[in-house]
Amino acid sequence: MVVNLKTKRRLVARILGVGANRIKFDSDYLDDVADAITRDNIRSLLTANIIEVRPIKGTSKGRAHHKKSQRRKRGTKQGSKKGAKGTRIGKKQVYVRKIKALRHRLKVSKGRKEITNQDYWKLYRQVGGNQVRNIAHLRTLIEETLKRHS
Repeated sequence: MVVNLKTKRRLVARILGVGANRIKFDSDYLDDVADAITRDNIRSLLTANIIEVRPIKGTSKGRAHHKKSQRRKRGTKQGSKKGAKGTRIGKKQVYVRKIKALRHRLKVSKGRKEITNQDYWKLYRQVGGNQVRNIAHLRTLIEETLKRHS
């Protein structure tokens, strides 16, 4: 007797928090699966290994690993680089990296109580407006605010 177990598959998937396609029923015990109505019944079938969860297939990283090892072999030092300064890493990526670093440094300074909340936001806006060149520049600005307060 062929039983439609689509709803059971969906219920098991919802209980386990996995996709319905990953649920596998043991073909010898399909009647038991069809009789299982409650979540407890299904859990008991899970412990009895009548219902299984297939592993995630995923994408193989083999080619990526091979490519990375090849890249390591080839020289990417100063003499092998070609193109302008901003060719390898774009301006935006450089900017985002810089801003994130500066904001993190500000957050740390605020956490250490080196600067007040008002000073923090003042410097935060300066960082966002690209008025701060780098972390060393930010450090001098923080020191200036400390001198002003003392």
